[in-house]
Amino acid sequence: MTHSTNSCTESSLPLLLDEARPVPITGSKTPSYIVDHRKRLRTRFMEGGADALPDYEMLELVLFRAIPRQDVKPLAHVLMDRFGDFNRVVTAPAERLRDISGVGEAVITELKIVEASAHRMVRSRVIKQDVLSNWDALLDYCHTTMAHRETEQFRVIFLDRKNVVIVDEEQARGTVDHVPVYPREVAKRALELNASALILVHNHPSGDPAPSEADIEMTRQINNACHALGLTLHDHLIIGKSCELSFRDEGLL
Repeated sequence: MTHSTNSCTESSLPLLLDEARPVPITGSKTPSYIVDHRKRLRTRFMEGGADALPDYEMLELVLFRAIPRQDVKPLAHVLMDRFGDFNRVVTAPAERLRDISGVGEAVITELKIVEASAHRMVRSRVIKQDVLSNWDALLDYCHTTMAHRETEQFRVIFLDRKNVVIVDEEQARGTVDHVPVYPREVAKRALELNASALILVHNHPSGDPAPSEADIEMTRQINNACHALGLTLHDHLIIGKSCELSFRDEGLL
């Protein structure tokens, strides 16, 4: 499927890539200014929560564990400059993170733990629930797992007769503006799982959830296949950066 690109641009910080390197600390003891800075950040977070800290300082808190004895503020700034915001840093592909000086496997591991934790928390609100009665939770789950991806991903949420999630599966991955989808494979998988209904979900990395003609045609084909097999296609959601589009709400389904 294809879609138009979004003209929105991310704000960035004018920092040099070389500044990504954490400031090295010599000796066997962490300098007091590093210790004090980390203590202040942790105290502000515990007293005021995430809203008390800008994105780059939240990122510093994550980096503290991966780089225990160095100044991580320069690296946090460069990561923000490269990817745009905290969410995009955490969800960035490991291979892109490795391109940044100062990012090693320990940093990548900590970032991916944060990402996986967020996914697990929102997923727990959807699995084994009637998703039609918990629609906001479903949208939160889709945005958390898909809104900040740099390439398109197509997922299908298969439901039983009570609209409870049987399984949520990634069917395909694509490029920044296209992902291959095969309607027959979607219908075949529904039969294998003994599903009664399904919800289609894919993201637009451009941030604009407006459907393309290819999106609309693909949805029509899957809907026809579902009708032929006695399955219900509840909706097709396109996830943008900060909003989503429902084919059902738009009268496209």
